Amino acid sequence: MGEQLDCEMCKECLYGRKYIQVDDVPHCVSCYDRLYANTCQGCKELIGHNSRELYYDDRHYHEECFHCSRCDRSLAEEPFACQEEALLCNDCYCSEFSSKCVACNKNVMPGSRKLEYSGSTWHEECFVCRVCEKSLGSQAFIPEKNDYYCVPCYEGRVAPRCSQCKQVLVKGGVTYQGEPWHKECFLCTGCKMQLAGQSFTSQGDNPYCIKCFSNLYAQKCTACNKAITGFEGGKYVSFEKCQWHELCFKCSGCSVSLLGAGFFPKGTKILCKDCNVN
Repeated sequence: MGEQLDCEMCKECLYGRKYIQVDDVPHCVSCYDRLYANTCQGCKELIGHNSRELYYDDRHYHEECFHCSRCDRSLAEEPFACQEEALLCNDCYCSEFSSKCVACNKNVMPGSRKLEYSGSTWHEECFVCRVCEKSLGSQAFIPEKNDYYCVPCYEGRVAPRCSQCKQVLVKGGVTYQGEPWHKECFLCTGCKMQLAGQSFTSQGDNPYCIKCFSNLYAQKCTACNKAITGFEGGKYVSFEKCQWHELCFKCSGCSVSLLGAGFFPKGTKILCKDCNVN
């Protein structure tokens, strides 16, 4: 008499019936599916032994359940993307989630190489120097308004040049009379002190520090004989050929301020009404 052939789990006789062996142990089809079949992520039903099973990212699907969640297109032989566990064909993914290349205005397809800068996206092959059109993806670049340049093209064609030394002004600098200067090149015409970050004035086209301008060009206060520069609150009063600092514009007799009041000139002196009577 032959050896008994029963299902390991339910003990039903398997003679004349389809069965599946697991480690040389026979199981009826029902017990095999119940014990070993995976659950389909799509329909949540067991994927039977006679069903074609697809696997993606630790999830299992019936072949017919592996489709785009938007248009129902089968993804078994199609490229696809996953968005928050939803499977999407490339067309649906691009229409909903893909950014557009700002250069060619076409979708940046999932999996393709792209570059992002300042909130914008490019295909890698579209992000090129404005002048030489070489790819900027693997090298330093310089943005200028809405264009991008490799360093050699920027320095050779676009970068401003210092009005003094004529060399490229890469960053920082000073603008004077609409022209760019290196900070170290922007100097007082008199003493050659750097003027960047300092108060300065000009005579004609030439910049001067306050000290040099005062010594060379500034009017002198009639009262204190110090320069009137107009800086640091240096308002002044002018009458005929004489000038005074506002703080110096006071009666030569009693020292009362004459700002906004009538006064009487006496040579280089000024008097209030009372002192003029006396």
